Amino acid sequence: MARTVGLGIQDFEDLITKDYFYVDKTAFIREWWESGDAVTLITRPRRFGKTLNMNMLERFFSVEYAGRGEVFERLSIWEEEYRQLQGSWPVIALSFASVKETTFTEARKKICRIIERLYNKYDRLLGTDSLNENEKRQFKEVSAGMEDHTASDSLHILSDYLSRFYGKKVIILLDEYDTPMQEAYVHGYWEEMMAFTRSLFNATFKTNPYLGRALMTGITRISRESMFSDLNNLNVVTTTSDMYADSFGFTQREVCDALEEYGLSQEQENVREWYDGFTFGEQKDIYNPWSIVNYLKVGRSGTYWANTSSNRLAGKLIREGSRKVKETMEDLLDGKVFHTKIDEQIVFSDLDQDEEAIWSLLLASGYLRVESVVQDEEWMEREYGLVLTNKEVRIMFMRMIRGWFAGRNAQVYNAFVEALLQDDLEGMNEYMNELACEMFSTFDTGKKLSGRSEPERFYHGFVLGLLVDLKGRYSVTSNRESGFGRYDVMLEPVDEKDAAVIIEFKVFRPAREKSLEDTVKAALRQIEDKRYEAGLVARGIPAERIRKYGFAFQGKTVLVRRG
Repeated sequence: MARTVGLGIQDFEDLITKDYFYVDKTAFIREWWESGDAVTLITRPRRFGKTLNMNMLERFFSVEYAGRGEVFERLSIWEEEYRQLQGSWPVIALSFASVKETTFTEARKKICRIIERLYNKYDRLLGTDSLNENEKRQFKEVSAGMEDHTASDSLHILSDYLSRFYGKKVIILLDEYDTPMQEAYVHGYWEEMMAFTRSLFNATFKTNPYLGRALMTGITRISRESMFSDLNNLNVVTTTSDMYADSFGFTQREVCDALEEYGLSQEQENVREWYDGFTFGEQKDIYNPWSIVNYLKVGRSGTYWANTSSNRLAGKLIREGSRKVKETMEDLLDGKVFHTKIDEQIVFSDLDQDEEAIWSLLLASGYLRVESVVQDEEWMEREYGLVLTNKEVRIMFMRMIRGWFAGRNAQVYNAFVEALLQDDLEGMNEYMNELACEMFSTFDTGKKLSGRSEPERFYHGFVLGLLVDLKGRYSVTSNRESGFGRYDVMLEPVDEKDAAVIIEFKVFRPAREKSLEDTVKAALRQIEDKRYEAGLVARGIPAERIRKYGFAFQGKTVLVRRG
C-alpha cells in the first residue's frame, strides 16, 4: 500500500514515525560529516528540501535526542560507525526563513527575536554552576531589542556556554541564511542589513573557538566581500558544484520509484516535461521535490513550485531590467539558449548595473538551468548556455509578465492589443497613451535612467506582454536583423489570414525634431529605408499583408501612426 503523502512537513521525526512519503536522504549526513569541512554553505533553490535536511541533521546529532536513534533505524545512515555519533553533539539550530520584513528596524528585531528564543531554549544553564554571575547577566541581556554588540556576539557566546556545559564544541545549523538579504535588496535597506549580518556571521563562524562544525543553507551565494570577509574556512557548494549533488531534490530513479508506488508510471514523460531539468554539478535530471510530492498527492500537473512563494525578486529584475535583459527573456521564453559568463558570488548591490549578476541569481534560484559549458583554456573562464528549467518555470514567467498588466491596466492593455489586431489606429493611440501613463512607473524604477532608457524599458516590457498574449497566433520578436538593420518589434502570423506587423519606437529628441509628428515620421521612414519587411517577404508574406507602425514617445505621451 502506498504511503500517505503529507505536504509541507519539515519535522523529520514526524515524517518518519508517521510513515509519510519520504525519499531517504540520510546519506547526506555521512557525506557532510566525512567532508571534514569546518563551515559549509550549500545553495539550492527554494523548496528543495533544505529545511528538512537541516532538521534531519539536528535530529541526528543533537544531544537533545541522545538515546533516541530509532527514527533512523530503517534508513541508510544507520550503520555501526555512525550510530555512535547520534545524539552526541550540542547543536545550535536556527532559521532566517521568516525574516521578510519591509524595514531594517523590523528585520533586525526579527533576527534578534529568533536568537532570543534560542537562549530561552537553553535557559536551564542559568541554574547551573557552568556560568558565573557576570555571564548570567550577559545571558539575560539577549532580547529582541539588544544592542548591536550584544547581537553580533550572541551566537559566539552561546557556543561558549554550551561547549563548557557539555564538554564538547558545538554544531551550528543556519537555514535560509540569505532570506534577510534578499528582502533587504527588494525593500531598499541592503547596506544596513549587510553591516549587521556581517558582524554576526564573522563572530559566529570565523572567530569562534567553540565551533566544531557549521552548515548554512540558502538560495544564493552572497559574495565573501559582502558578508564573509576573511572567512577562509568556508566551503561553498553551489548548483554548479558536484558535492551533495543528489542530496537535495529527487533523482530520475527516485521519481520513477515514486510514480510506481502510486500507480503513475505511465505519467513519466509528462512529469519529466513539467518538473525535470535541474542540474547540480554533473548530476542531471534532478526534479523539484515540492512539485513531485504535490503531483503524487493530486495526480495531475500544475505549477506547484512556482506558486509556493513570492517570485517578486525575479519579477523585479526582469521588469526593471534593460532592453537587453527583456530581449534575452523573450529568447528564453521561446526555448532558445542564452550564453553568458556566471559569477556565482552574488553582489546584490550590483544587480542594477551588472546583467551577468541577474542571470547568476536566476540560475541559483532555479529558474534557469545549465544546458552547456564551454571552458576558455587561455583565460580559465567558463561560458554557460542557459535555458528555462522546465515547463513549470516557463508558465510561471508567462503568468508573471501577464500580471504586470493586471487590474485596470489589463483592460487597457487588452483593448490596445485588440485595436492593434484590427488596425484601429484611433484606438491604438487612445489605449497606448492611457497604458503608458499608468504603466511607466512599473517599468521605470531603475536608477539614473536617461530620457531614452525610460520608454525603452517600458516598451520592451510591453513587447514581453505581446509575446505572452499572442503566443500561438503570432511569433513575436524584437531587435532582430532584417533588411539593412534591426527592427524593434515584428509580429509574424501563424495563420496566413492574419497580417504581419512591424513596429518601430522612437523617442522625441528636440535637437533633431520639432514635434512628435516629426519623430513618428522618422520611425516610419526608418522602417522603409532599412527594408525591415525583407525577412517577412522572404518567408512568403506578401507586402500588402505587412502593416508598419511608428510609435513616438515624449515623456508619457505616445503618438502612433501607420506607414
